[in-house]
Amino acid sequence: PFRDSGKDKPAQICELSENSEQSSSESDVESDSEPTSVYHKLLATLKTVPDSDNEEDDDDSEEESDKDDTEMSSEEIKDEGETEDEENDNSGAVQESGNEASPQKNSQEEPESLNTSTDLKNEVADEFTDVQHEAEFSLETNFIEEESGDARADPKEGHSSVEVMKDPFKCHLDENLEEKEIDKILARSKTTSQVKWPALGQLIFSSTLERFGTIKPVKDIDLKQLHLHKPLVSTWPKVNSLFLSVQPKLKDQLFTPLQKELFCIMNSYKDLFYSERTALKNGEEVRHVYCLHVLNHVLKANAQVLGNNAKRRDQKPGTDDDCFRDQGLTRPKVLVVVPFRESALRVVHILIGLLESASQKKIDVSNKKRFKGEFGSDPEEKPPNLKRPEDYEAVFAGNIDDHFRIEKEGYQVCHSFLSRATGDVEKLFGSEAAQNDFLLCSIQLIPFLYESLHLINHLNQLPLESHGVDFSRVRMFSLNNWSKYYRQTLLFSALQDPQINSIFNKHCYNYRGQVAVRNAPLTGSISHVVVQLPHVFRKLEAENSVSVIDARFHFFIDKVLPEYRDAVMSHTLIYVPSYFDYVRLRNYFKKEELNFTHVCEYTSKSSISRARHFFLKGNKQFLIFTERFHFYKRYSIRGIRNLIFYELPTYPHFYSEVCNMMKLAGSEEESALTCTVLYSKYDAQKLASVVGVERAAQMLQSSKNVHLFVTGETE
Repeated sequence: PFRDSGKDKPAQICELSENSEQSSSESDVESDSEPTSVYHKLLATLKTVPDSDNEEDDDDSEEESDKDDTEMSSEEIKDEGETEDEENDNSGAVQESGNEASPQKNSQEEPESLNTSTDLKNEVADEFTDVQHEAEFSLETNFIEEESGDARADPKEGHSSVEVMKDPFKCHLDENLEEKEIDKILARSKTTSQVKWPALGQLIFSSTLERFGTIKPVKDIDLKQLHLHKPLVSTWPKVNSLFLSVQPKLKDQLFTPLQKELFCIMNSYKDLFYSERTALKNGEEVRHVYCLHVLNHVLKANAQVLGNNAKRRDQKPGTDDDCFRDQGLTRPKVLVVVPFRESALRVVHILIGLLESASQKKIDVSNKKRFKGEFGSDPEEKPPNLKRPEDYEAVFAGNIDDHFRIEKEGYQVCHSFLSRATGDVEKLFGSEAAQNDFLLCSIQLIPFLYESLHLINHLNQLPLESHGVDFSRVRMFSLNNWSKYYRQTLLFSALQDPQINSIFNKHCYNYRGQVAVRNAPLTGSISHVVVQLPHVFRKLEAENSVSVIDARFHFFIDKVLPEYRDAVMSHTLIYVPSYFDYVRLRNYFKKEELNFTHVCEYTSKSSISRARHFFLKGNKQFLIFTERFHFYKRYSIRGIRNLIFYELPTYPHFYSEVCNMMKLAGSEEESALTCTVLYSKYDAQKLASVVGVERAAQMLQSSKNVHLFVTGETE
């Protein structure tokens, strides 16, 4: 990794991009043993066409620069909920790279070269300072009049140096890692410890660096200890009052017990996996606290840039100070991933509330009406009069379109207040070149998990172009391509799942470590089954988690399906969580010419109606039924007499919901009802959620492969 040292003159920065190999004898020796650094590669992108080119090219470049400068004046925020990625709109004028070519070309005359290089440094500083419009980008002068001040003033003024040094934001980003520590992080040699907190319960702390171990919960909240940015100290109590007013004992508090402990972990900049977020209970409570952390991070980053801009303007020309590294290679700081348009709308509303609650005037948000119209729901549009569970109504409230993005060409809703308030870009959906400081994912649907893995794998990549960045302001860990070790990842889910655990354990490299909430279920969803029903759990053997897919298929067609081929075993519903397993079973049933029908999330309404009718009347013996169909539709399937869980449900409460559908078959037929469940040792978490952790442990350790449970009232 490149270490920036020994820069005596600003002109040497330009020489690196042209002749990185022609340096002193000492650097030649080093270049023989070490490969070209990432820093040199990025500087090489600053090369421009020499002045010998025709004037038409120069005119084109000036037009492009003017266009880019216009685009730079308005920041961009995107929201996206599916798999589409879009290239980042990184701010910073392209014109800067053209200006740097001038001293390189005229280096034949030393006085002119020196003067031009000095002008270059001033132009770079002006490019990132924008003295004329800087006040418009300052939160203090636009929104908080009672706390307003000069935008050029150091935002740290009024705080002791000890308090500033203890700020988690500054401590996290100012940490200088060594190569041996990076190697240790990649080796995944973690030390873990288990701690119980009052509200969150059992926490698993894991870290590769010993100095970043466990943290203790905060008993009494002190605003100074939280290190919130100025406006959030006054706006947060108002925005969060909805949850505090419900409980009288929390009226004088800033956080609910859950929010207090979550923010304590978030503010420590450790990775967090919270697997108990539900839309029905604590969904909005969690959303508010992570929006506070997001905005606090962005405001601090902006304040640091403004303060360093003022210090650089007051600095004497020709001096070189390496303490102003406060930026990344691109402008985005935070990536928020949400599943629906309604979720994105709520996030934006919370961010607006946190910025304008303490201000007497409303924030000017362009195209706000259009944004609400397209991301909100029509109040006149009444939902269908269908009976659905409460959790379904909570998850699918509002606009549930999951194919969206907020683009600069169509909207200026989010960039308007965020650019003026922070001078930075808040992108709610990133692309391959995103150099995000931390990533926040709100995972509510398992199908959305695969898109999240794709996003994480494409974060913190080196951009293909420099985009006019001032490398003297870029942090060294960004130049070393170490950004992923400084990224904080927050995962919120409604369940514990092996695939989510894999993302958290194998794709999060935060040097400060990880925190996972691990509360074992005691009872299980089987206790909510009201139908008198025998549940037969059959264990299958598999060598590893990959071979279990084929092992389950062959176990089903060889040992389970033959028992249901008889005409007596009609009205058999096969519950399949995975769509790939569903396609495999459907093709097998067609090949064997079995009397069956099938429904999935892609089946048309007419086909669904026919399948349900044929199954109820007994015209079709089997009905193959996907979990995604049940998640999105929640239809009640009538006529089920025999139930087969090809695999344990992803959501535990789906088990009891599907089993209770058998009550619709009629009480006189309950004595003939059956339920068969297939599981393996790799389904330990799902099994514990259904039967309870103690019973699951006994079933997995037992030498028997068949276990029986009976539910329902008996006389």
